Formats: sequence, C-alpha cells, structure tokens
Amino acid sequence: MKQSLFESRHQAEWQAFASQLEALERGKADSQHSRGFAAAYRRQCQHLALAQTRGYSSRLVEQLQQLAMRGHQQFYRHRSPLGAQLLGFLLGGFPRLVREEWRCVLSASLLFFGSLLGMGVLVYLFPDLVYSLVDPEQVGSMERMYDPDASRLGRFAERDSGDDWMMFGFYIMNNIGIAFQTFASGLLLGLGSLFYLLFNGLMIGAVAGHLTQIGYGQTFWSFVIGHGAFELTAIALAGAAGLKLGWALLAPGRLPRGEALRLAAARSVRLVGGVILFLLLAAFIEAYWSSMTLASANLKYLVGAGLWALVLAYLLLAGRGRHAPD
Repeated sequence: MKQSLFESRHQAEWQAFASQLEALERGKADSQHSRGFAAAYRRQCQHLALAQTRGYSSRLVEQLQQLAMRGHQQFYRHRSPLGAQLLGFLLGGFPRLVREEWRCVLSASLLFFGSLLGMGVLVYLFPDLVYSLVDPEQVGSMERMYDPDASRLGRFAERDSGDDWMMFGFYIMNNIGIAFQTFASGLLLGLGSLFYLLFNGLMIGAVAGHLTQIGYGQTFWSFVIGHGAFELTAIALAGAAGLKLGWALLAPGRLPRGEALRLAAARSVRLVGGVILFLLLAAFIEAYWSSMTLASANLKYLVGAGLWALVLAYLLLAGRGRHAPD
C-alpha cells in the first residue's frame, strides 16, 4: 500500500488517538475514553510496525512513534495492578454488589436466619425436637464441645493452644466447603441453594436451642457470636449467589438461558469472592479468639456485637462514595 493511501485511510484514527492522549495527560478523560484506550493503543502500535516494515518516510514513522511512546506511558500509568483491583473490590465493589443484589440477598437471609431462629425457639420450647434433626451421638458431641468446664471451646476441645493454626486450616476448608456447596447447587434451578440454606439454618438452630435449653447457652453464644458475624453472613451470601444462578435459569427474560446464566454467573462469582474473604476472617477468629476460655463471656459478647455492627456497616455503607475500580 502506498504511503499516501495509508495516511489518508488512518489519519482520522491517529487524530482521535492523539485527542485521547491529550485528555489522559491532562487528567480529563472520561470512562468512555479510558475503556477504548487499550484497543486504540494496540492499533497504533500495529500501524507503527507496518510503517517501519514498508519503509515509509521517516517523518511518518517518527510521528507514529511519538504517539506510540505517549500511549505506552499512559497505558502503564492507568492500568490498575491486581492488588489495586482487589483492594478496590474489597473497599467498595463487594458491598456495592451485595446492595445491588439485595433481592437475592434478602431472600437467602430470610431463608437461612429465619429457619435458624425458628428452629432454635422450637427446640428450646420442645427439647426432644432436636433429635428429629440431629442424632444422639452428635448431640452428645456438641454438649462436650460447649461444656462450661472445658479448657478450650469448639471442635477438638482437648487440643492445646499450639494446635490453633491447624484448626484455622480446618475451619477454612470446612466453611468454604459449606459455602461452595450452597452456591454451586443453585445450578439445580435454585433448589439446591434453597435446600442448603434451610438445612444449615435448621441444624444450627437446633443445636443452639438445645445447648441453650440445657444451660450451656453462655459458653455456646459467647463462642459463636464473634466469628458468626462473618461465617453466618457468608453462608447467606453464598446462598444468594446460588439463588441468582437458579433464577437466571428459571426466568431468563428475553435472553437465551445460556446467556442469562453467563451474565448471572459473572456477578455470582464476584459475590463468592467476598464470601471467601468473610470465611477466612471467620476461621481466624474462631481458631484464635472464639475458642479461648481466658476471656470473659461479657468481653466476647462485646467484641461479637462490635463485629456484627462492623459487618452490617460495611455491607450497607462501604463504597457509597466515588466508585473505585472493582
């Protein structure tokens, strides 16, 4: 291709790219400019390579080279590293996403926390009801775990403090397994998530009601109130992500089911990313704080109330200002 034809064909594109550069250099670029910049920069580099390969005039090569160099500086200046993207997601993107998906979050929360509280009250009033959900051996194990005379609370209460890091790993694997099960089963038209939300709520409620009824309430509630702020919320959010998948299959609207599921999955997976963070925090608190018997029950209640307030404030208020990159 002759140089004159090459220039006439792409001159408008070069001028548009130069305008993008000026806007970026002055800090006045809008989101539309930023989104199209990477593709325009790649095109500019391609044109420079063609001009050099075809032996076009040094004037044209130098002009394209200057644009490419300026583009290179802006591209690497404005490209958000992974760490910055992750931080932006945690500080604003995740809580905004939870609020945007409030219908699924509310539905999952009502199913999970409603069944938990309801079963807890029923078992407290009718003690034998616990055995309809939990076998006697498991009930006995729970009683030993939260015995007020135990030196450590929770699973494997006979361990010493040096084993806390192993319990931290155990809690991570166990909690993430429950959350993933609750989320992924949403592909069964949402019925799987519905089942696991109710199942986990009923089981936790039954155990809570039984331990409270036999007089172990203080050790049980002081144990769970801290890490429960993150763990129980994470289970509800995992269920919300699963319900979103199921709803996309049940009611795709005007989209093909495959496309509706793809779009829903993109948002659901981001929700699960925040769920994993919550579960990591829950596992750490459960292993190193909740199981301690040195701290008084009143102190644990105070810390637990603060953690619940922190979680609610984070989900309801974080990210309401200027949107950071997610």
